[in-house]
Formats: sequence, structure tokens, C-alpha cells
Amino acid sequence: MRQAYLIHQGLDEFVAAREQFGQLIEALQSDHNLKREHGDIEELIWQDGKELLRRMLQGHLDLRSAREPKRAHVIGGDSVIRTHRRAGCTRTLMSLFGEVSVKRMGYGARGKESIFPLDAQLNLPRDKYSHGLRQRVGEEVTKDSFDEAVASVKRTTGGKVAERQSEEIAVELSQDFEAFYDSGRSNEPEATSDPLILSEDGKGIVMRTEDLREATRKAALKAKHKLKTRLSQGEKKNRKRMAMVATVYSIARHFRRPEAIMGLEEDPQACPASRPRARNKRVWASVERDPGKVTEELFEEAHRRDPEQKRPWVMLVDGHKDQLKHIWANIKHFGVEVILILDFIHVLEYLWKAAYCFHPPGSEQAEAWVAERALQILKGKASIVAGGIRRSATLRGLSAKEREAVDECAGYLLNYKDMLKYDEYLAAGLPIATGVIEGTCRHLVNDRMAITGARWRLQRAEAILKLRSLKSSGDSEAYWDFYKDQTSKRNHVSQYDSFPLQEAA
Repeated sequence: MRQAYLIHQGLDEFVAAREQFGQLIEALQSDHNLKREHGDIEELIWQDGKELLRRMLQGHLDLRSAREPKRAHVIGGDSVIRTHRRAGCTRTLMSLFGEVSVKRMGYGARGKESIFPLDAQLNLPRDKYSHGLRQRVGEEVTKDSFDEAVASVKRTTGGKVAERQSEEIAVELSQDFEAFYDSGRSNEPEATSDPLILSEDGKGIVMRTEDLREATRKAALKAKHKLKTRLSQGEKKNRKRMAMVATVYSIARHFRRPEAIMGLEEDPQACPASRPRARNKRVWASVERDPGKVTEELFEEAHRRDPEQKRPWVMLVDGHKDQLKHIWANIKHFGVEVILILDFIHVLEYLWKAAYCFHPPGSEQAEAWVAERALQILKGKASIVAGGIRRSATLRGLSAKEREAVDECAGYLLNYKDMLKYDEYLAAGLPIATGVIEGTCRHLVNDRMAITGARWRLQRAEAILKLRSLKSSGDSEAYWDFYKDQTSKRNHVSQYDSFPLQEAA
């Protein structure tokens, strides 16, 4: 009876939604639409349905406005009592279903900014884009270019957002990334004895000149190009800023023999389905922060998971000197023991280059040469291999230029011999290749940041990396709840002396 009375008096805030619903039902029952294909009916329901949903949201907001209590005063965060009340203050909100308006009461005082309690209750953003639309924009910009994201939002929702605003939304959405991982996660150690794996790698992102690191920017400004409209061969240096990509995960031990790695005997877990998989994997990347800071974050995450270091810590590296410098600094700072393992794939790359000093590129002889020495390295005989290939180059009378790759390979093996104890690593069931971090680099960076023709601004690139990191780590939903709570605190709670707001008597 109460509902019927409100509708009769014209006080029902959902009357427009009911009208739209009635029109849609009527259209679906019409003779014209009863003769159309189902795809046409889907499009009819999609278009008219979005308008129905928009009107439903508008009705809800109108109801909230109609039932907003009148307060005698509101005390702001500046402790000023605001007694001047204005009704019917309207603002727009671009939602997933289209644009709606919000009417609410404003409370002000002379010379002071007005505040709106209903905005706080609804946790409305400072700009016009709703949380639902912001979330959709955040999802789309991590998958494709900003203009494609804008087109996708327009195609799949009733909302609209311009490309420039989509970039700003991405930056705004990512601002709580560090706070989320600092305070939004459990500090309980992982309940496992499996090895804890750490890994990191760098990946270049093409940047606008003004956002390159200082040394690269100066080199880019000094560079002279042959052509005005494009870069010639060899002129592509000094265009990228390095993003540091990091990952931490747990993985069960996988015991193997060198012969199994080289395919000379059967691996009981050769089937991908039977191999141990990375668990509780967190990945992230930053093009803005210093690489050393990312390495520090890597160790902080490992320490959070295993504060008493009851598990073996393993770090897979590629031999980059600056990377190792940061790693050793953090090992000392945290006072931990870490097994450093040089990525076996990098070792193979050096072997292949050396092989071509003795055999034609692409030949079976070169392949056999690499396989023989790779097996010896896997058996822990890297130093012997290094000495052997140098002697071979000397016995063949190769010139300094001809044996350059041989000496480089031998030097690599000897310099990092303490990280090449593959026989021990395999017997302990530890990983010896950086496949996880390599895949992470491709996914986090290349798949989105290396879109043809893209030249990034620093804030935009950092925002996309953070949002993609959240998705890859499986933390998107938890982060979204954290982000909304933080926006409420930033935009609303800080505006008031007390929260929830004091009601009028």
C-alpha cells in the first residue's frame, strides 16, 4: 500500500525506470520485433537495457537525496562549524550505464569551502567518473592502448571517457600500490618448507625524451639523425628507460640429473602437467623507481614471507654487474643467506657464440659442440670447460678477433663459477633457469608497453606497470577494495571533524 501511495502521488523516484522497463517489454512483444532475428533482439535489449539501468541508478540516487537528513550543522576537518545549508546542490556522475546527477545538501560557512555529507556516504570521486567506470577503464588500459581502451569502454558500457582522462584515471588508480603491499597484506609467514625463489630482470621501455634517465636523455639530445621522419638502422639507442621487473614465489623441489636436462635420459617429470608450478607468485615492475630500490623491495617481500629464513632462498641472476651489486648490498643489509644461481640459458647463449668460432653457424657440428660442453657445465665442470675452449682456440691458431667469443665465454664461466654449481643445484631440486622472470618481462612490459609507435610519459608507464602487476599477482580484487577505502579517507573522511556525520536532532 505504501508503494502504491507513493506512485500515485508522483513521489516514486523509480517511475522513469518503470516507464523504460514497460517500453522495453512492449517493444519485445510488438509484431515487428516478433519477426526479427535474435541478434537484432539482443541489440535492442542491450541498448534499451543500458538506459533502463541508468534510470535505475538515477532513481536510487534520487531516493538517497530525498531521504538525506537535514543537519543543524556540520563540523569540517578544519574544526569550523558550518551552519549554512543549501539544498538541491547538483553534480553529475558518469557511470557504467551513462550520465546521472546527484542532488545533495551543501554545508558552508563564510570564507570556507562547502562540504557535502551525501558525497561522503556515497564515496563519490572528486571528478565525474564513477568507481564502476574507473574500474572498467583500469581493466581496459592494462590490455591495450589508451585509444583502444576508450573505444572498448564506449562499446561495452553506457559510459564515456576521453583518452586524456583515461590516462589520468590510470595514474590515479595506481596511487595506492605501495601502501597496499605495505599494509594491506598478511604478515604471516608462508606455511611451507619449499624453496623461496627471487628473481629480477630489466626491460627497456621507449620513453619521451624528457622522461628518460638523465644520462640517456643527454645522449638522446646529442644524437644526430640522418632522416627527419624516422630512425635509421643503428640510431635506436638512447630511446629507452629501463624498467626493473621482480618476482618472488615458492616452488616444490624438482630433482633432476644433468643428462635429463640435455635430453639424454628420461625425466620422470618431463610432462609439463607433472612439473612443480610456481605458487603464491607476486610480480611487479617499476620504470620510475631506481633499480636498487626494486631489489630492496624484492628482499623485503622475501623477508615478509620467511622472516626467520627457515627455507632456502634462491636468487636466479643473469650476471649483470649492477644487478649483482644491488643484490649483494641487500644480502648484507638483511643479513640473509642466498643461493645465487646463474641462469643456465644465459650460459648456453655464450656457448653458442663460442661454437661459431670453431664450426659454421647452424651446423650439426656446432650443435654437438654446445651439447657436449653444456653437459659438462651441468655436471659442475665450468672451469674445466673454460680452460678447454681456450686451449682449442690456441691450438687452432685463431686470431684475437676470431677467438673473441671464445675468450668472452671462458671469462664468463670463470667469473661466475661460484654460481655455476649446477650439479649441486639439480641434486637439491632447485631451478636453474629464469623462465618465470623472462615470462614476466614479456607479460608485464612487452605485451603492453612495446605497442608499435608508443612513446611513454613516465607517470603513465609506471601506472600501467602497477595495474598489470596487480592483475598478474592475483591481487586486483583485494587492491580495488583497498583503493576505495583509501579514496574515502582522502576525499571525504579528512573533510570532517568526526565521521560518521552528526545528525540533527
